Amino acid sequence: MATIRNKEISKTGGVCLSFVAVLAIAAATLFTSGKPVEELSENAAVGRKSVITAAGATLPLPFYSEAFKMYWEKNDIPVTYAGIGTERGFRSLKNQQIDFAGVDVPPTKAELDSLPVKSILVPTCMGAVTIAYNLEGVDNLRLTGELIADIYMGKILKWNDARIAAVNAGKQLPDKEIYPVFRLDGSGTTYIFSDYLTKVSTDWKAKIGTGKALTFPRGVAATGNTGVAGLVGKVPGAIGYVASEYAASFNTQSAWLKNAAGNFVQPTSESVTAVASVGDATGMITDSEVADAYPISCFTWVVLYKEQNYAGRSRSEAEETVKLLEWLISPEAQTITTQVQCSPLPEKAVEYAKNMLKEVTYDGKALRK
Repeated sequence: MATIRNKEISKTGGVCLSFVAVLAIAAATLFTSGKPVEELSENAAVGRKSVITAAGATLPLPFYSEAFKMYWEKNDIPVTYAGIGTERGFRSLKNQQIDFAGVDVPPTKAELDSLPVKSILVPTCMGAVTIAYNLEGVDNLRLTGELIADIYMGKILKWNDARIAAVNAGKQLPDKEIYPVFRLDGSGTTYIFSDYLTKVSTDWKAKIGTGKALTFPRGVAATGNTGVAGLVGKVPGAIGYVASEYAASFNTQSAWLKNAAGNFVQPTSESVTAVASVGDATGMITDSEVADAYPISCFTWVVLYKEQNYAGRSRSEAEETVKLLEWLISPEAQTITTQVQCSPLPEKAVEYAKNMLKEVTYDGKALRK
């Protein structure tokens, strides 16, 4: 935990409720739920109240913002979360600057081995990557994974390409150039998107592959989910990959994607949680074969140190961190997911998360039984 110093804290805690809030997230400003800094300073002066600090993935940021705001107000325990991306969040945890990191990609063995203390991975909610686009008069566009891969690799340059038209019978597709938008920063959203394309396109797998930061052959770069969603909304003919809650917040058009079962679906709470019926909560779940599953669905997790006695932390600080995460996977917190275009954890993922939190120790002794 850390004591807040010289941090501006928003009381709104809302999810992209204003243009100002959107810009704050896009700039990776500390976007947090809670109370004015004056109140926090007063609390810090009287009783030296600690603050639970976290940072990382932007995909679950709307959920974390609302959930942590509720937790703060219910328990008077200040919680902050900075949406700075999976890669930077993990680095902050490695440097022992935060209590836990938000990630959209399970850390590799090499990444886990690089941490100074053994860690655990706890699922917190489910999400999806939407294919957002900007084509006036063309709603309910249908796309396949192969088409998306070829658009981003520069093989398909116009919206009225015969291959796109073939899966959009009856639609008047414009003779307009396609402008792909991609993430500039190291991103879990990019990893999820490219993991899907690697599974459905042999050419993508051979030439681009899967990763948090990739070299895209063509297109326009943007930072964060807000940056991609905002750019797609402004540029006619643009296409981009964004977490579904950002597509909804920016009111962008969203494509229907063909899944492995041959059905065209959009990301909904039902089509995302359907994926979890055959997957588990520890890895990637893109391109599911479930009939009504959305093909670019994912879990999102937090990473925290299993042994909490590090960097001068007290036992009470460790206990408060675990209490927060136990509440985050509770029914009360999980109901917030659907309010912000995310999806709740299935019961088996909740049980897995509970078991992982039981492994957290302080001085080698379990904090929970």
